[in-house]
Amino acid sequence: MKTEKFQRWLRLFWLFLKVNTLSTSGPASIGLLYKEAIGETMTETEFIEAVGFSNVLPGSEALKLAMFVGYSAGGMSGMSAALLGSILPPTLLMFFAVTVLEKIQDEIWLTNFIDGMTPAVAMLVLIIGWQIFRNDKTRRIKKRTVVIAFLALLALVVHIPSPLVLIGAGLLGVILYR
Repeated sequence: MKTEKFQRWLRLFWLFLKVNTLSTSGPASIGLLYKEAIGETMTETEFIEAVGFSNVLPGSEALKLAMFVGYSAGGMSGMSAALLGSILPPTLLMFFAVTVLEKIQDEIWLTNFIDGMTPAVAMLVLIIGWQIFRNDKTRRIKKRTVVIAFLALLALVVHIPSPLVLIGAGLLGVILYR
């Protein structure tokens, strides 16, 4: 009996370790998890319910799905094994990245690299914003849209925190787009 439980926990740990090592995001891991979990760990119906349930709750889809599947297959200890398998790969990767970055943080080439990337990232954000405006067929760009964009830019220039700017723009949108 204890051997069966241990094997179930080990299978859950290995399943989520493999899925979260091979995929880089929650939504991308769902397809791989589907292939790995159906049959041996749970039925297709249970998996669909797990995905639906994990999408309703706030937070990381991969972790919510791991907890749901782990709990369904092995109770609280199964949930713990699945959760450990899910968080171990990104945690180790972050420790590795931090260790490397800490060793090279004072290198001049890294500062130059970041300085070179900064305008490219800014342009990428601007291009994506322009494409969103240009491809939005449901509304024409209205004066209200330009006003909100200008006020958001102004707020960011005077160093208002970006979350407050986003909330303010949303509230302004509620008022102006009635």
